[in-house]
Amino acid sequence: MNQAITMLDGILQASIGDIFGLPPVPLIIGVIVVIIAFWIVIGSAFFLWIQALASYAPVSLVAIIFMRVRKVNPTVIVNGRITAKKAGIDIPTDKLEAHYMAGGHVPRVVNALIAASKANIPLTFDRACAIDLAGRDVLDAVQTSVNPKVIDVPAANSGQQTIDGVAGNGIQLRVKARVTVRTALDRLVGGATEMTIVARVGQGIVTTIGSSANHMEVLENPHRISKTVLERGLDAGTAFEILSIDIADIIVGENIGARLDTDKAEAAKKVAQAEAEKRRAMAVAREQEMVALVAENRAKVVEAEAEIPRAIAEAFRAGNLGIMDYYSLKNIQSDTDMRNSISTPGGQKPSDKGPNQNG
Repeated sequence: MNQAITMLDGILQASIGDIFGLPPVPLIIGVIVVIIAFWIVIGSAFFLWIQALASYAPVSLVAIIFMRVRKVNPTVIVNGRITAKKAGIDIPTDKLEAHYMAGGHVPRVVNALIAASKANIPLTFDRACAIDLAGRDVLDAVQTSVNPKVIDVPAANSGQQTIDGVAGNGIQLRVKARVTVRTALDRLVGGATEMTIVARVGQGIVTTIGSSANHMEVLENPHRISKTVLERGLDAGTAFEILSIDIADIIVGENIGARLDTDKAEAAKKVAQAEAEKRRAMAVAREQEMVALVAENRAKVVEAEAEIPRAIAEAFRAGNLGIMDYYSLKNIQSDTDMRNSISTPGGQKPSDKGPNQNG
């Protein structure tokens, strides 16, 4: 007995250095260090285990410890399970961990499931996770399903104040609209965003105005725009369901038809002026051609007249023309010149007149 007590006393007086070959440290201090390290690792998991157990959402202690090994924040998982359980939704920790490791936002998914459950909106955990991983705010989507939102057309950040359309009589109408939409959770993944709704509604407004023969028809019945747009099913393929389209304002703009007619008339005028200028240029060119032709013909006449003395001389040489015949010809020419000088003002010969003078 005494020998056993002596051995126990020796163990208590031993040191960590004797056991592990380290510098001398009392064994009791080493035990305390080990206990503290164990508490740091296990203590937080123990408290989470107690918290889950007390909240009637039990999570095994081993599972909490291994969450840290898998680099999963156990606080987020345990708190998410407790919150869902208190709301009457039982979500296994394995699914919560899987969504966390996939990069999802566990608290937002849990809150969205609770909001959908309270509003009697069918939403499964898998669909909520798919919406969250797709980059959509699943909680905001559920809230929009419960409380529909209003979208301005055109959008406030588009830099455009109104949607402009031109009626059949050429009058421009500027329209502002508000679209009330509700999120369609079953179409949220892969569905088009709000900008698609804005673009489609704007297109429907322009089409409705353009199909009206007179702008007064639209001013008298603004609901025609809403009715036409709603009948087109513009929410197909989007993440929203259009509940209503309300026309906030209609402003009469410019007379586009009159401006187009003016531009058309101005263009026709320029074409006519160009054609007239073309004809004038052609007339001037033709006039110059005729002047040149007259000059050419006069040159031919002069050339022909120059042949007469040669012909007379040749006739003298051949004996076909006598002296008396020559004097008779000269007398006839003199009489002809005298008569021409008497009949022509200023005594000018007809052959001396220009091409534009009458003789």
